[in-house]
Amino acid sequence: MNYAEGMRQISAVRDRIAGLREEIRKLQAAVEPHEVEDYVLETESGAVSLSTLFGDKDELIVIHNMGRSCRYCTLWADGFNGVYEHLADRAAFVVTSPDPPAVQRGFAAGRGWRFPMASHDGTRFATDMGYGSEAEGWAPGVSVFRRRDGHIVRVSDTALGPGDDFCSVWHFLDLLPGGAGDWEPRYRYD
Repeated sequence: MNYAEGMRQISAVRDRIAGLREEIRKLQAAVEPHEVEDYVLETESGAVSLSTLFGDKDELIVIHNMGRSCRYCTLWADGFNGVYEHLADRAAFVVTSPDPPAVQRGFAAGRGWRFPMASHDGTRFATDMGYGSEAEGWAPGVSVFRRRDGHIVRVSDTALGPGDDFCSVWHFLDLLPGGAGDWEPRYRYD
């Protein structure tokens, strides 16, 4: 197939994907939010409740990150760093992991991360949200919460992984002949 015809067909598929995203947004709007408890997590400043992480916003985006031991989670967090201010203008945003706050602080400083972090170590938070356990291992994802009538409700969540909509690196690599191939993220590319 020639280039022009190939790009026309690819454009048509992208239009279908955009339509599917609209369908997802409509379905999401119809989902009944699920009430959650006001979990207490640890930050550099000490214990903080989930409700406090909202700050002055009514919505909160929580990233379930596997911590410093995961190169993939590091890749996603590097990307969140670039869009953090945009997201934080619309909703509160925090990255959680099982790492203690001191470890989070050191790792974040080494990567230049600017977003807030909290540790779910020793809590049921990530497990209750469906993103693993200490015994079985952690899984990456994102949960979105909203304040409603003095309660916290989870309005959406999704897993994170290669090819998802939350890490642009995979989409750029998809444009290369052979896609990502056997490429894997690293902590450093020196």
